[in-house]
Amino acid sequence: MSASEAKGDAAAPSPAPTPSAAAPEGPDYFNQLLMLKAEFENYRKRVDRERPEYYRRGRAELLLKLLPIYDLLRRAHEQIQASHAQSDLAKGMEGIFREFEKIFKAEGAAPMDVLGKPYDARAHEVLGTVEGEDAAEGVVVEVLENGFTLNGDVLRTAKVRVTKSRQKQEKTAEQKKEEGAS
Repeated sequence: MSASEAKGDAAAPSPAPTPSAAAPEGPDYFNQLLMLKAEFENYRKRVDRERPEYYRRGRAELLLKLLPIYDLLRRAHEQIQASHAQSDLAKGMEGIFREFEKIFKAEGAAPMDVLGKPYDARAHEVLGTVEGEDAAEGVVVEVLENGFTLNGDVLRTAKVRVTKSRQKQEKTAEQKKEEGAS
């Protein structure tokens, strides 16, 4: 190499390395990081959207566990009211029910008012029928266990008895006799 060539090399700028020449072939960590960041952001948004549903389900489960206790206390309270209406025990039970009502109201739960209303398969569970000529068929005449709603949705169905007309029962009995005779 001559002095003029060495001088020319030093004066001439060296070509800039191209990105493909500078980075060896292999995993692209920057793009992987960007993808991971986007996935995590989507995950965070989904969790934020679903969080209220998790809370609602938790409240519903807790209330469903409390309702059998409420029912037992209600039955005991009715017995106490029948025999010892002015006793301290009856007054204490009243206090318990006021607290239950506060909790139910705060959580958005409410007992269903189903007596005298038409049967609804989504809100009622029929445990029996009562014969009646003067009442319309399929009307709730007795509530065996109160149903509850949670923010307008059925939390627990009401267990009820509904009316059934005698005429229909007689017709079905006659139909069965005719089928047996055939």
